[in-house]
Amino acid sequence: MASKKKILEEVSGWLRVYDDYSVDRSWTGPPEVEFLMKPVPPHEDFKDGVATRDVPIDTNTGLAVRIYIPGSENGLPVQDKMPLLLHFHGGGFCISRPDWYMYYHFYSRLVRSARAVCVSVYLRLAPENRLPAACDDAHAAFLWLRGVARGEISESWLRSYADFGRVFLVGDSTGGNIVHDLAARVGGQESEPVKLAGGVAIHPGFLRAEPSKSFLELPESPLLTRDMVNKFMGLALPIGSNKDHRITCPMGAEAPPLAGLKLPPMLVVVAETDLLRDTELEYCEAMKVAGKEVEVMKNPGMGHSFYFNKLAMAADPETQAQAELLIEGIKSFITRR
Repeated sequence: MASKKKILEEVSGWLRVYDDYSVDRSWTGPPEVEFLMKPVPPHEDFKDGVATRDVPIDTNTGLAVRIYIPGSENGLPVQDKMPLLLHFHGGGFCISRPDWYMYYHFYSRLVRSARAVCVSVYLRLAPENRLPAACDDAHAAFLWLRGVARGEISESWLRSYADFGRVFLVGDSTGGNIVHDLAARVGGQESEPVKLAGGVAIHPGFLRAEPSKSFLELPESPLLTRDMVNKFMGLALPIGSNKDHRITCPMGAEAPPLAGLKLPPMLVVVAETDLLRDTELEYCEAMKVAGKEVEVMKNPGMGHSFYFNKLAMAADPETQAQAELLIEGIKSFITRR
C-alpha cells in the first residue's frame, strides 16, 4: 500500500506543500468565498464593457499574459490609443493567477474607468520557482511589450489600442514589490518606443526581518495574516535569505541605493489597518529622501487588499466607497501623466 503523503508546510486555506515537494493550491477555506479564486475564461467579445484574451509570450517557459481592453459606449473597441498597464498579481509570490475572479472583477472596473489597456502577467509561483523567478517573468513580459511596440512581435490588440509611450507598472501586494524591482531594472535600459510613465504599488509587500509595529499590533484581515506573510516569505525567498532581501525590502541595506536608481513617478497605496502599513510608509519616506517622485494614497479604515473582497464591499457601503476612491485615485495618477 502506498504511503500517504505528509504535509511539510501549510498556509491555512491557500496552500499545502507535501514531502514529495508537490504543491496543492486548491482552496480549503470558507466555501462562500471560493468564487473569488475561481478562474474566469477569456472572452474576446465585450462583456460589461471589457474584452479579454490570454496570450502565450514564451512557449519555452510557458509564460503568458491576460490582456484587457475596454469598449466604447456602443460596445465596440475604442478608436484612440490608450495608456497601457503592465500588471503583476499578488499572493506572496506563492499563490494566485491573473484569471482569478478577484482580479478580473477589479481590473475590468479599472480599465473601464481609466480607459486603459491592461496586460496581466501569469507569474511563476514559489516554492517551485523561488525569487527572483517572478521578477524575471515581469522583465520578460516587459521585453515582450517592447518587441510588440517595435513591430518585432505580432499582437493585434496591443498594436491597435495601446499607447506604448504611456506604460504604467501596476502591482497588488507582492506585485507592488515587482513594480519597484522592474522599474529599477529597466530604468537604465534602452526600451524605445516603450516609455515608463509611472508605477502604482497597491498595498505592496514591503517587509523587514525585524517586524514593524503595525505588523505586530494591527488586526489581521481575511486576505492577510501574520502566518500567511511569514510562511509565504519562507517559501518564496531564496534559500538563506530573510525579509531584508532587496525584493522584499527595497529601502534596506541589501537593496541598491534608491538615490542611484532611475525610477518613474510612483503612486503607493497604503491601507490604514494593513499589517504592512509601517514598512510601506518607510519605503515612501525613503523614496522622498532619495529625491524620487512619490505620491501616497491612503485607504482610511481599510485592510490589506480590501478591494478584492466582493462580499465585504456588498455588505459595507464604506468598503465599496473606498474601492471606488481607489479606482479614481489610480485613474487620476494615470491621466496626469
